[in-house]
Amino acid sequence: MTFRVVLQRLAKDDLRAAYLWAASRAPAAAARWLHRFEKSLLTLENHPQRCPLARENRKCDVELREFHFGKRPYVFRSIFTIDEDTVRILRIRRAQRRYLTRTELRQALDAGE
Repeated sequence: MTFRVVLQRLAKDDLRAAYLWAASRAPAAAARWLHRFEKSLLTLENHPQRCPLARENRKCDVELREFHFGKRPYVFRSIFTIDEDTVRILRIRRAQRRYLTRTELRQALDAGE
């Protein structure tokens, strides 16, 4: 089964902020990084269940998984749900950042595309 990968609004905002931060320091490298990141997210079209449960999974009623991208110290976590045939990426965070709170999770689940 092939899944459709959708970045929710807050995930798009997270990705844009990460790109702008990197682009302010190294524009060409940031563009390459963004392309590789977006391409890697599309691998979730096939078997997204391969990804482990997210650290925040116990904080809400839906199953949350996380997809990791990058090399230390610049690893990013994409927190997502699987909804029938759609992978919904809720947030994209640096792996070093604190876990999402229940409030942040609720906002991400309610944000939509």
